[in-house]
Amino acid sequence: MATRRRRRRLKKRTRRQLQGWGAVAALAAVVWVAGHWSMVWPLLVAVLAAAVLGGVGWALLRAHRHAVGQDRAWRAQEEARARELSMAEVDALSWQGFEAYIAELCRRDGCKKVVVSGKSGDLGADVVGYMADGRKLVVQCKKYAPHRSVSSQDMQKFVGTARLEHGADVALFVTTCRTFTKAALGLALRQDIVALHRDLLGSWVKGAHLETLIPLNGSGGGTRRRPSA
Repeated sequence: MATRRRRRRLKKRTRRQLQGWGAVAALAAVVWVAGHWSMVWPLLVAVLAAAVLGGVGWALLRAHRHAVGQDRAWRAQEEARARELSMAEVDALSWQGFEAYIAELCRRDGCKKVVVSGKSGDLGADVVGYMADGRKLVVQCKKYAPHRSVSSQDMQKFVGTARLEHGADVALFVTTCRTFTKAALGLALRQDIVALHRDLLGSWVKGAHLETLIPLNGSGGGTRRRPSA
């Protein structure tokens, strides 16, 4: 107990000493500033001005970033709206008309000898042609409702025929629905099948070149929703 009391007294004494020295230092600082005010006030003004300018600059930077973010969001919404408006006519096509339209898009982008099978039993080759560089292009077209998803069974059928049956160098699976299931998209990526969902198709319809869409392969808005297996 005596040891604890001594420790407490020592702590109090040390605290009082520190407070005393702090008060002395503060008083000395005040006296020094008062005696050298002509030297101190320009420094204080400079520090204050720098703080104000820094605050204004940070506020402007935040406002700029916010404006840029809003602009990007607006542009993305407008692009999505434009794609959907262009897709309205595509949605009105029959499945035969859809295949013919995809063939026209291929021709527009420089593909040669483009033909449409237009019949059942084509083993997944709805449209066949040759890219501008000579690679053989085989296209599977699925005109589904926007809310549907391309299943893994659909993709498996195309994987099994695109190259083995038709000798495709570029195998393209294009659909009017928004998503491929997780299993279907994974299979497409593993087997080098180009998966074009509704958003990418909308960009194609709006004028994007097929060569620029191939590397995107399933990316973009069509993968935002969590697909079913």
